[in-house]
Amino acid sequence: MGRKSLFGPDRICAVVAAPTAQEMARQLRRALRLTRTVELRLDWLKGNREIVRLLSWLRVHRPRATLIATCRRRSAGGKFSGGVAEQLAVLMTAVAAGCTWCDVELETAQRLRPGGLQSMLGRGRGLISWHDFRRTPASLRAVLHGLERCRGDAIKVATQCNSIRESLRVQALARGRRNVVAVPMGEIGLPVRVLALRQGSALAYAPVEQATAPGQVSLEEMKQLYRADKLDRRTRVYGVIGNPVAHSLSPLLHNTGFIARRMNAVYLPFLVRDLRDFLDAIQPLGIAGFSVTLPHKQVILRHLDGCDPLAEAIGAVNTVVVRGGGMLYGYNTDYVGVLRALERRVALRGSRVLIFGAGGAARAAAFALAQGGALVAVLARSEAKARGLARAVGGEVIERGRLRREFFDAIVNATPVGMFPHARRSPLRTEELNCRLVMDLIYRPMKTELLCRAAQRGIETVSGVEMFLAQGIAQWEIWSGLRAPETAMRSAVLAALRREERERGAA
Repeated sequence: MGRKSLFGPDRICAVVAAPTAQEMARQLRRALRLTRTVELRLDWLKGNREIVRLLSWLRVHRPRATLIATCRRRSAGGKFSGGVAEQLAVLMTAVAAGCTWCDVELETAQRLRPGGLQSMLGRGRGLISWHDFRRTPASLRAVLHGLERCRGDAIKVATQCNSIRESLRVQALARGRRNVVAVPMGEIGLPVRVLALRQGSALAYAPVEQATAPGQVSLEEMKQLYRADKLDRRTRVYGVIGNPVAHSLSPLLHNTGFIARRMNAVYLPFLVRDLRDFLDAIQPLGIAGFSVTLPHKQVILRHLDGCDPLAEAIGAVNTVVVRGGGMLYGYNTDYVGVLRALERRVALRGSRVLIFGAGGAARAAAFALAQGGALVAVLARSEAKARGLARAVGGEVIERGRLRREFFDAIVNATPVGMFPHARRSPLRTEELNCRLVMDLIYRPMKTELLCRAAQRGIETVSGVEMFLAQGIAQWEIWSGLRAPETAMRSAVLAALRREERERGAA
């Protein structure tokens, strides 16, 4: 982290992309509040007239920044419809307008004689780039050597990563080299993309507004939430594993806590389709602990070296600590979350509660309620799983057809039905909600379709955000050994959810 960068003091590169010069200039001004390294995607401008307008604006205003001009042709994944000669003419004009660097794709650079790019760019510097938006090739070293033969000042490799292992292979290209930009693309590559600077990449890209490649993290998130430019080899890495995981607000919750306590730690979202792929990345990434969500809460038990007795009894784990020697130890804080959310509103002892679902979250809820003295009923799509869970907590199985004739003190939805982005779905029909209280373990959105239907019948509702906050704060304290800054963490999550609701309402 201490080595001098080719691109100046700011190694987070803001990506400015818009169809008009006016929009590009506005985004550039916004970017300069957070970083002084900016890529201008000239190929996104709609026609030569807008390109000329933007470059004329640059000549007049001369922003104090390291500007990288990119005019990627369509054949290389960009939007520029002109040929190589037109592309190079645009880049030369960009250098004259004040751009320090030009990103030239390998396909263009290979058409020039050795040293031809440097003579064309004059005082501008060349970043030779190669992109594969479909996959990560087996031989990345061959790609690297092809880029080096073009004699640019720096090189960039960006590939679509379909596993964490592939993203680690991409970032390894930059290890020990100050002129390599390594970019793992795609949602699976996102965590390593955030860690790229720590891992040795010369730059990490982040869009101001418009994403220009899959798996990008916004400039505000990269700089303020993940603090990617402040991470170093001593940073403790945490994360959430799941599929899907893009909807999770766990990174906001946990990173807010780390920032408030000034801890050198970061929490990242890991899209995990193959659990072994993630487990193999624990040591290379220095992961110290992780949250577990759908669909891994029960399967993860097979890979643990030890487990809290309560989590073992529940049969599901949502929190893992990585101990010395890479030993994995599991806990379940969903149990705490359900209890804290419900015991304030329902006298659990002697109450009758229906759990809809039989997965990891449902098991934690059922055990918590049974321990609290409630009579638990279970309804699930799989009758065998429902019977198994009911038997484990001394409860009963309820058939769907009986719901209209049954009454419960509370109904708890522990299925993902109604989760963002499918927020208009409800796991239960309105006439099936015969109870005093409905709790939905889904927290995004805060007001699910199920809760809206319950409210229309005058039934008290509890958002899953209450459980989410309680279980997440318990996780944070397990990992850190400190008292969590609950007020800051709660405020950040609630503000994000309310902002999302306002935006959805405006739409």
